[in-house]
Amino acid sequence: MLYRRMDSTGDDLSVLGFGCMRLPQKAGRIDEDRATRQLHHAIDRGINYIDTAFPYHMGTSEPLVGRALSRGYREKVKLATKLPPWQTNTREDMDRILGEQLERLQTDRVDYYLLHALNGKTWAKMRDLGVLEFLEEARADGRIVNAGFSFHGVLPDFREIVDAWEWQFCQIQYNYLDEKLQAGTEGLRYAASKGLGVIVMEGLRGGVLGRSAPREVAAIWDEAEVGRSPAEWALRWIWNHPEVHVVLSGMNDEAHIDENLRIADEALPGSLTEGELDLVRRAAVAYRGLLKADCTGCRYCLPCPAGVAIPDCLRFYNAKLAFGDKRAGMFYAIFVGAVTGGEASLASLCEECGVCVERCPQGLPIPDLMRDVAAEMEGPLWPLKMWFYRGQLGLARWLAKRGQSSK
Repeated sequence: MLYRRMDSTGDDLSVLGFGCMRLPQKAGRIDEDRATRQLHHAIDRGINYIDTAFPYHMGTSEPLVGRALSRGYREKVKLATKLPPWQTNTREDMDRILGEQLERLQTDRVDYYLLHALNGKTWAKMRDLGVLEFLEEARADGRIVNAGFSFHGVLPDFREIVDAWEWQFCQIQYNYLDEKLQAGTEGLRYAASKGLGVIVMEGLRGGVLGRSAPREVAAIWDEAEVGRSPAEWALRWIWNHPEVHVVLSGMNDEAHIDENLRIADEALPGSLTEGELDLVRRAAVAYRGLLKADCTGCRYCLPCPAGVAIPDCLRFYNAKLAFGDKRAGMFYAIFVGAVTGGEASLASLCEECGVCVERCPQGLPIPDLMRDVAAEMEGPLWPLKMWFYRGQLGLARWLAKRGQSSK
């Protein structure tokens, strides 16, 4: 594992951090045994930065992390969590929420404490509520060690927040598709110039940049002298920037964890050649021409008042149109259309209330996208599609039973 010194905190941090927003699930809940094994394995292999937040997994991520780290692992890591502005309406709320987080995490301190998902509007709210005084008091009494913020907004607001206080670090969305989105490369360099440590989230764009590449992108990667997986190209591009200290990965699959750990053993800053950087630039152009929705799957848009599974709808929509996945329609019917039973959460159920638009860190026009998804994935033949997919699933089950009985 490679480590980078964050001068503002004095910590040597693993270049790969474990993000706890997308932990493995079973029956709609965190699979605690599996998630705990994954965390322990990652820490045993050298990861020392664990990131969670008050609302992750509907409030169950922090307690899980607390239980997992209580087994002798707490002192091996730097623990990060976040104060949610949308649940903070008074100065007293800040102390109350931090107190709850310390209990959930079974610790007496948070090593890296962030104001969560700031933009210009939420920063003004938190500033006016006295959040800087709160952070100073919490640092003074030891409840938090280092104070920072995560950001989902526009560059001028990012600069304003950076300049507003002597933060120790910040967390930004950054990958080779988002060089000019939100803080972007300019914001990354600005924060570094002001002495802030930089943590990167969404390095794989919600997993999009880590999955099997579309034909157009795969052809570009095939030109490289050194063969790399899509995930390795994405992660190494970020680690190529010396301003970056930690890249968070929402790892929930053992094979992905091991791949990321391997890459984190080798990805030195400035290690990509100019030819390789040019390949990444070309891949970014190809992806931008293919992706229909810039959703990262963060799920901040949920719950939807109408019951729409917004991130899943967009995931299958991109899978079909950007990645050419022929199974996307079937998966949409199974997981969104409830073809096997339960409540449907289809894009066509969208009531265009706009609640999701206010919540979306990417600023996506979600109601417009839901209309597009419904037209592409459902359409006037939706009842016939449902009948067809039910028949396919029934046949698959019959064949599986027949195979078992013949053994």
